[in-house]
Amino acid sequence: MVVRNEPRVGISLPGLLLLFLKVGSIGFGGGMAIIAVLEREVVTRRKLLQTEEFLHGVCFGQILGSFAVNAALFVGYQLYGPLGGLLSAGVFLLPSVALVTGLSYFYFQYHSIPAMQAAVAGLGPVVVALIVDAGWCIGRKVVRSRTAAAIAVAALVAGIAKVNTVWVLMCAGALSYALLSRGEARHRVPALAVAAVPAAGVATLSATFFKIGVVFFGGGFVLVPMLHERLVTGLHWLTTQEFIDGVAISNLTPGPIAVLATFAGFHVAGISGALLATAALLAPGLLLMLVLCREYERLKCDTRVQRFLCGVNPAVTGLVLSAAYLLGSGALVTWRACLLGVLSLVMLRKLRWHPAAALAVGAAAGYMGWV
Repeated sequence: MVVRNEPRVGISLPGLLLLFLKVGSIGFGGGMAIIAVLEREVVTRRKLLQTEEFLHGVCFGQILGSFAVNAALFVGYQLYGPLGGLLSAGVFLLPSVALVTGLSYFYFQYHSIPAMQAAVAGLGPVVVALIVDAGWCIGRKVVRSRTAAAIAVAALVAGIAKVNTVWVLMCAGALSYALLSRGEARHRVPALAVAAVPAAGVATLSATFFKIGVVFFGGGFVLVPMLHERLVTGLHWLTTQEFIDGVAISNLTPGPIAVLATFAGFHVAGISGALLATAALLAPGLLLMLVLCREYERLKCDTRVQRFLCGVNPAVTGLVLSAAYLLGSGALVTWRACLLGVLSLVMLRKLRWHPAAALAVGAAAGYMGWV
């Protein structure tokens, strides 16, 4: 096992945590949008990790739990070991958890979603541009042969068809392994006051969300029907309308859709319940990710693993672009939204604007009613 106690480049641990705090504050749009921001900050701008290494972390993160949170843990682990990984994941989640907790208080107090819908509407086209930009940056580095291009296109089609991402990555890796083994592949890519929760309540809340976390495969909106079945149909902790509004509130914030657990936990037991539910839901995925990170240095030198990952890397490119297509079909519905999307891509690709600046322009456009 190799544990890095020193950064590869000039970034301190506090600097790394500030970076993840920033990414967690502007990661609107869910999983792939967050990965796009993270790739831009960690790989393109600061070169903290190699592209292939970053994509391996994204791949591992897809297995169980929120892959955006898992990717944050992977980056932190590669730079500062287990402590760096856990702190990076926690700081990354902090803005979303804090915002959902605050919005949940106002919602359950007044039973209405706070009026930030208009500003958020303008973020959609910018998020689509951000994902396209990331897909282009990743693709030009890892799609280096006809085989890789074919895998990327197949993954794009599968992503548009909403095939589970875990299956897409597994199939891409298996195909690459088979082709490389036969020598057909030509390249190789390395309540606002803190509530006191009774002991029985702690056990029930923790067990409920931990069990969901154990089967939280595929990330993203896979979590929504699972939580609905358990929280609404099974335990009756939320009504159907409250659950729908919780999904909406979760989407109004940066970070992963997994913060829906924060909303539900707050309703059950205030701030303590919000924190406990979030931690329990993500714990299984983070524990698995720690194990994979611990073995990563050994795994990436294994020729069999390398063959497998040669197919995974272009598949991630296809999945990133498919996310842009799926989000774009809902966000780019007017000519003004399309124009904002094109302008955002120009800001990011040609003018090299920071994602936060482009998102601010989108929010302003939405707030002013231009989108």
